[in-house]
Amino acid sequence: MATLRDRAKSRAAQTIYGMMALGWRGSAKHWFRYESAYLLLAGLSAPLVLSVHTVVSFDFAVAVLPGWHATIFPPYFVAGAIYAGFAMVLTLAIPLRAMYKLHDYITMRHLENMAKVTLITGLVVVYGYMSELFFGWYSGNEYERFMLKNRVYYGPYAWTYWMLLLCNFIVPQLLWSKRLRRNLAVVFTVVMFVNVGMWLERFVIIVTSLHRDFLPSSWQMYYPTVWDFMTLFGTVGLFLTLMFVFVRVLPMISIFEMRTLLPEATPKHHPEGEAH
Repeated sequence: MATLRDRAKSRAAQTIYGMMALGWRGSAKHWFRYESAYLLLAGLSAPLVLSVHTVVSFDFAVAVLPGWHATIFPPYFVAGAIYAGFAMVLTLAIPLRAMYKLHDYITMRHLENMAKVTLITGLVVVYGYMSELFFGWYSGNEYERFMLKNRVYYGPYAWTYWMLLLCNFIVPQLLWSKRLRRNLAVVFTVVMFVNVGMWLERFVIIVTSLHRDFLPSSWQMYYPTVWDFMTLFGTVGLFLTLMFVFVRVLPMISIFEMRTLLPEATPKHHPEGEAH
């Protein structure tokens, strides 16, 4: 923000960026405080991710409804969040890297490592699917077993479950190959499948579990209305709008992180007795 403030041409831009820079002058005291806060917030972010997604999953797990009443939900939701998050980062990073010529900043090594994390977390998510199936069968509960049969075999929404496995399990196995991991067209296609698969996972958890509950008299089919489609595409459009506004007015890549990569940012170790 301070860099943008110092380089802004108009008075309005200088004022706005200056307010957002919070008086930053680049002094040693400012850098010390910034790095301390950076480290503190980085340490808080991991527990925050765990707490947010486990609390959401507990809302499902404490219900008595088959399909929700599962103790595997907390770790399964956390793994799913990381899985979907890395897939979305790749979905955005690959096109932006090509459009803005960011090959020197977002390297193939970064993209390949993100593909590896996507593959690993995807396997954890699939382990959650398999555990859910096993628990439903092993429990011996007739309602749990009916839920599984309705979800997997003869239910009207069974196709969504098999599409879910195709998108979240079968297609990501391509990432085992180093050659395919380094092919950005393949990686982009895989993560688009993952995006669809994670949406289908929510559909399976919510709609498939709710449409046939304990009372056959309350069974119902869900058909999306125009308002459902408007909500879905409207939220996607809002997200893309805000992202492109961010790209337009702020640096896409952290200046601080780029600064730490410069040669002069690396501590020099002088031989003993040599003058500094």
